[in-house]
Amino acid sequence: MADLTTNYMGIKLRNPIIVGACNLVEKTENLKRMEQAGAGAIVYRSLFEEQIQLENLQMMENIEEFAERNAEMTSLFPDIEHAGPEEYLHNLAKAKNAVSIPVFGSLNAVNQETWVEYAQEIEKIGVAGIELNLYHLPSDFEIMGKAIVSEQLDVIEAVKKAIKIPVAVKLSPYYTNVLYVINEMDKKGVDAFVLFNKLFQPEIDIDDEKLRFPYNLSHHDENRFPLRIAGLLYGNIKANVCSSRGIFTGEDVITGRCRCSAGCKYLVQK
Repeated sequence: MADLTTNYMGIKLRNPIIVGACNLVEKTENLKRMEQAGAGAIVYRSLFEEQIQLENLQMMENIEEFAERNAEMTSLFPDIEHAGPEEYLHNLAKAKNAVSIPVFGSLNAVNQETWVEYAQEIEKIGVAGIELNLYHLPSDFEIMGKAIVSEQLDVIEAVKKAIKIPVAVKLSPYYTNVLYVINEMDKKGVDAFVLFNKLFQPEIDIDDEKLRFPYNLSHHDENRFPLRIAGLLYGNIKANVCSSRGIFTGEDVITGRCRCSAGCKYLVQK
């Protein structure tokens, strides 16, 4: 049998096939099936700071709905706070303990302080590494692209200084020159790059006149651009390179190795 072992961010994997962050990893039985099917590692679904903020706002609105109805009752639920990332961290620990292959955490935060804080909490779980999901949705006409990149570089530098485990960065393809951005991030000590994020975008339901959020799954041809960029990066940066999206069959895995000396969902640079 061929030797498929590879090294990802200094971590030895039995093969370069890594299960990407998704809701499938929430069930322990799914994690065990992934391991039994031969996955080399698993990335647990992302911790989203925006989701925590939304849940906290909704909880506070519910708590304060009946507050100050009379002089004797200012609040029904005093000193109750949202648990923050605790539920995510608990489930991440369960996932890590359910399998023997490496498990990576995944993070999408908003502020530099919380990027660092949550990364440190994820590190305490004992995961093999952490994947930072960097994505910026433009909403201000006055912000230049270089300012966005500079902010992301600052986040990477701060997280790298705060934790000891390897750090991967998962990017969107929407940069003017993604090669330049990756090269600058590589200088900050990023251990691996994941190409690229599959963005979850809403649609407009014209019948109900409201937004809906359908699953926007990958299709086969989506592996072409990530593989092209992975090939251009190979040998030109220090970090490992992974390619995501559009990987459906064993043939896709082999194609990825031929194009950029890599593997599958993600394609890991040897």
